[in-house]
Parts: sequence; C-alpha cells; structure tokens
Amino acid sequence: MTAIRTLLSGYFPELTEDQLQKYEHMRELYGEWNQKINVISRKDMDELGLHHILHSLGLAKVVQFPAHTAVLDVGTGGGLPGLPLAVMFPEVKFHLVDSIGKKIHVVEEIARELHLQNVTAAQVRAEQVREKFDFVVSRAVTRLANFYPWVMNSFKKSNLPTKGIYYLKGGELAEEIAESGLIAQVYELKDYFSEEFFETKKVVYVPMK
Repeated sequence: MTAIRTLLSGYFPELTEDQLQKYEHMRELYGEWNQKINVISRKDMDELGLHHILHSLGLAKVVQFPAHTAVLDVGTGGGLPGLPLAVMFPEVKFHLVDSIGKKIHVVEEIARELHLQNVTAAQVRAEQVREKFDFVVSRAVTRLANFYPWVMNSFKKSNLPTKGIYYLKGGELAEEIAESGLIAQVYELKDYFSEEFFETKKVVYVPMK
C-alpha cells in the first residue's frame, strides 16, 4: 500500500483498482516531469498526493459530474484539478486550458500515459475558448471578480441543477465574494478531509442559469 492509495481510498472507497493505479502512476509522472519543467513547486512534490491530487478531488465531495457532461478547467497549470477529476469521472469530458504552452505539453503527456480518453488540452486563454461547457473548475488563478468575466459565456444552455463554477480557494473569502457581486455558496473542505492542510481550503460554487 502506498501513501497515495491509502489516502485516496480512505476518502473515496468507491475508487476502482484501475483508478487507484492511475493515481499512483500520476504521482510518478509528475515527479518525472517536475525534474524537467517546474510544474509544481519543488517543496510541494513530497506532498503531491495531499496538496494537489486530494485537494483537486475536493471538488468531487461537493459535486458529482453526471456522465456525458463537459468540464472546462481554466488555468490548469500542469493539469490540476482537471487530471485527477478525469480519472474519477471517466464518463465526463474534460478540456484543460492554460496560457503557458510547456504546461499544456505536460498535461497532454500525462493524459496520454494514463490513457485518459476523456481529456483534451489547449494553450489558450479562457476567454478565447469557443466551446460551451456544463461546469467550469479552477484552482485559485485570480480573484473571482476577475475570473467570472473570462468564463461567463462558457456555459451550455441546459437545465442541469448543479451547473456552474466550482472554484478551489483558500482563506477568508467573504470580501472577495462581495466584491464579485456573485451569488456563491462556500463549502469548507475541512468538513470532508481531516488533514490540517484543509483547515482553510474551500470550494466556492457559483450557480449559472
């Protein structure tokens, strides 16, 4: 039993053997790529499972993406939260975008190595993406007031009740949400995960009509 397997199966007992193997392999691939390109801060590599993979999967504690829906991951960097979510939701299409080409190259290579048929990636700014999606996810790329205009036109017309933006953020968010003028619901990740790392980590959900 490796640490990442124990960590993830403890919180997501429904994960299959194939999924757990993919997460283990993902960890190895990030280690290899990080030596070539600084995708994740060096000091964080030891805590990749906790700080990056499990943190990304915090979104799966607050929303279950239905099969055949589509998710846009904005400012994905090296593929977070998109790649961990793509392993968990194999029937959902994920499109990962970032403005930095070498990071998108890493995303494509890791997705290929893990045989993730449900992942596409592009070096593009969020506001230039023409396709429409059911969900937008991101990990703290900027303040909500800046982020919302980039993605406000990215949504499909549908009656999906959980449609919207799911934003991983940390710290006190009341002022930031007020500044954005958006109606938002905040989920505390410490309610789902016991590690100290999650004490201040949150998911901000902005419903979209």
